[in-house]
Amino acid sequence: MHQYPQRQRPDDQQSQETQQLQQFEPAHEEYPARPQDEYAYQQQYAAHPGYDEPARPRARSRRAIGVSAAVVLALLLGGGGFAAWKLDWFSGNGEAVSFGTAPPAVPPEKKAPSAAPAKPSGDPDVLMPTGPKSDFKQTAKLDDGTIIAKTRLAGAKSGFEGDVWVWAPKEYDDPKYAKSGFPVLIALPGGNGFPSNYWSDRSLGLQKAITEGVQAGTSLPFVVVMPVLNPDNKYYYDGSDIPGQAKMGTWIAEDVPAFAKANFRTYKSRDGWAFMGSSSGAFVGMKTVLQHPDKFKAVIASGGEIVPDSPLWRGHQAEMDANNPEKLAKKLIDSKGPEVYINFQIGTKEGGKERMTKFQEQFGKGPVKTTVRDIQNGEHNGWHYVRGMKEGSLEWISKVLKGPKPEAA
Repeated sequence: MHQYPQRQRPDDQQSQETQQLQQFEPAHEEYPARPQDEYAYQQQYAAHPGYDEPARPRARSRRAIGVSAAVVLALLLGGGGFAAWKLDWFSGNGEAVSFGTAPPAVPPEKKAPSAAPAKPSGDPDVLMPTGPKSDFKQTAKLDDGTIIAKTRLAGAKSGFEGDVWVWAPKEYDDPKYAKSGFPVLIALPGGNGFPSNYWSDRSLGLQKAITEGVQAGTSLPFVVVMPVLNPDNKYYYDGSDIPGQAKMGTWIAEDVPAFAKANFRTYKSRDGWAFMGSSSGAFVGMKTVLQHPDKFKAVIASGGEIVPDSPLWRGHQAEMDANNPEKLAKKLIDSKGPEVYINFQIGTKEGGKERMTKFQEQFGKGPVKTTVRDIQNGEHNGWHYVRGMKEGSLEWISKVLKGPKPEAA
């Protein structure tokens, strides 16, 4: 079986963040292996949240994401600055976390003697948490007090067990939204996407971008779910059920949404479900939306591929075709719906735009709604893709999905 090459440092078009950090770290060719100890990883390796990991078999435009500008700043500030950074980012890490359990903002003397559990609003599409609840542990804290937490999920349908990170916006704990559903954004990383999901690292700014978008009125307050993408760091599984391999297609399309429904107030319809992903994660998000248009409505696909190309498909052409976005799009067009929305993002300093424009020309019609957004001076990294989301893609996806409705005063 083909194995992927070792991860390489960025090329001569590396990002500014990477160039800055090279002043402070020794040169080495391979991306460091993640230690078993989670806290050691957070301290030593959180600076590398978005490395895009190994290239897939064919030549790609992928570049390493680089390192956190926050770490550069901390190093510049010296030991005291680093200690303050560590205290802020990691304070409370490892502690148990509950979502949606904030006390109501009502003075004690005005509280009712007993409070019944919240029931759905008048919207029949609202789905209250179905349970059972997962055990969450904090992995990061944002400046606004919101928490990124992790749990271990044993997929009931896929049989695969892996880590999942989650983040809920401040609005989720606001009492006036206690009976409302929230849209879910499943965020998928590039590269191997194992054993971690780099969107769970606060330094990339995904969660902050959503928070700022909510404040500006350009984004819905998404619940962000960030699962591991693959079962190991040897192969890429195309987010699919490749015969004889772990059922990663079922994991992404069935088990992860079921987990979100078990733990959060969501929506029954596809109007509250979407993906975002970078590189290989962009491919999986787009493929899953086209494959399950009854469950998911939209995707922000940044710097991704268009067709499946895992070496594990060898000897399984029919199954590979069933996971090919081009064939899935044609099938959706022929069946006349339902409508799906694909927003491609591509940096002007990376290659691959021609794949996106070709897909748009061939399949961006009928129920397949496509846009291609350029990120000026953007490279193949998570920071620039988040910038593209702030510049328009978050607003785009918020217009096609359903947002929470506050309870009338």
